[in-house]
Amino acid sequence: MNVIELFKHLLESQSITPEDGGIFDYLETYLVGFTMVRIDREGVKNLFAYRHFGEGKHLCFAGHVDVVPVGDGWESDPFTATQKDGYIYARGAQDMKSGVAAFIQALKEAKDFNGTLSILLTSDEEGPAKFGTVEVLAYLKEHNLLPDAVVVAEPTCEERFGDAIKVGRRGSINGVIEITGKQGHAAYPEKAINPVHQLAPVLSNIAGAFLDEGDEYFAPSQIVITDIRAGIETTNVSPGKLKMMFNVRNSTRTDQESIRKFIDSQFCGMDYTLVLDQSAYPFVTDANTPIVRTLSDAILEVCKITPKNSTAGGTSDARFVAEYGIDVIEFGVINDTIHAPNERTSIAEVQNLYAVFTKLIHNFR
Repeated sequence: MNVIELFKHLLESQSITPEDGGIFDYLETYLVGFTMVRIDREGVKNLFAYRHFGEGKHLCFAGHVDVVPVGDGWESDPFTATQKDGYIYARGAQDMKSGVAAFIQALKEAKDFNGTLSILLTSDEEGPAKFGTVEVLAYLKEHNLLPDAVVVAEPTCEERFGDAIKVGRRGSINGVIEITGKQGHAAYPEKAINPVHQLAPVLSNIAGAFLDEGDEYFAPSQIVITDIRAGIETTNVSPGKLKMMFNVRNSTRTDQESIRKFIDSQFCGMDYTLVLDQSAYPFVTDANTPIVRTLSDAILEVCKITPKNSTAGGTSDARFVAEYGIDVIEFGVINDTIHAPNERTSIAEVQNLYAVFTKLIHNFR
C-alpha cells in the first residue's frame, strides 16, 4: 500500500469525534515492528506506537484521526474518497488524515534511525480534548517515554504547499464583564443608571484594542468583542445590567493580569465584575532547534521553497506537548477547506508531505 492508498483508507473510516472508525485497530497490523500502546479514556481512543532503533533522540509524529460532523452542501459522499482533477474529496482530507497518512507511511518505510520513532494519535482533538493527547502525554511521562521533538501534522500551509511551519501558537483568554446599573423607566433616565450609557464612551477604546505590539513570532494580542447584551427587549425600560464577552488570542507578551489592568483602567468608576478564563497558553519553539532546522531543510529540498515560521490560527494539541518543555512544531497540507463541505486535498500535496517526512526522519539528529 502506498501513501495515497493509505490516505483513502483513512478517509473512508467514519471517525466523527470521539470515534476512531477502526483506524487504530488497522494501524496495529499495518505498522509492523512497532510496539503498540492503547491509552483509552472515557470513551476516547488513543494510540501510542514506537520503535527503538538506537540510543539517539526520540522523534514523534502526532495528530488526530477524528473529524467534525459532515454538515450540508457536499457534492459527493463525505466518507468516500472521491478523486477528481488531482484532488481527493472527503471529510478529514485536510484536517488531518492527509498528515496522518503521510507520517504513518514514512514511519512504516523507515529502515534506519539513530534513536526512537513514534506516533501519538487521538480521537478527541475536535471535541473537548480532555481525554486525548493530554492523557497520552501523562502516560508517557510516567513511563519515561516522552519524546525530544514532536511534529504535529495539522494543515499549516497558506497559499502554496511548503510555505509555512507553525513554530508556536497564540494562547486564548476569554473574558466576561458584567456592569450593574439601576433599571428604570425610559421616560425618567435621571432616576436610572443605564449600563449601556456607561459602556458607550469607552467601547471604542476596548473593541479591537491591541494589548501589545507583537514580536517576530506573534501578531499583537487584540481584544475581540464577541457578545454584548442588556435589557429586557422592551423600549420603555432602561436596563439594569449589561453583559459583554470578549476573547484575546494572546502572545507571550500579554497575560491575564495585563488584561485585567487594561480593563480596570477603562471601567474606572463603574460597578462591574470581570471574569477571565485561559483555555490555552501561548508557546513558541525556537527557530534554531534541530527539529525546525531539519524540517525547513527537508521542505526546501522537496518543495524548492523556504517556509516561514508562523504562529497564526487557533489552537491545536501542540499546546499540550509544549507544556512538557518538548520542542514541538506543526506542518501539513494547505489549510483552505477544513471543516467545510467538499473538504479536499491534492494528491501532490500528500505525496510531497510524505516525501518531506521521509527526509526529516533520515536527517534528524
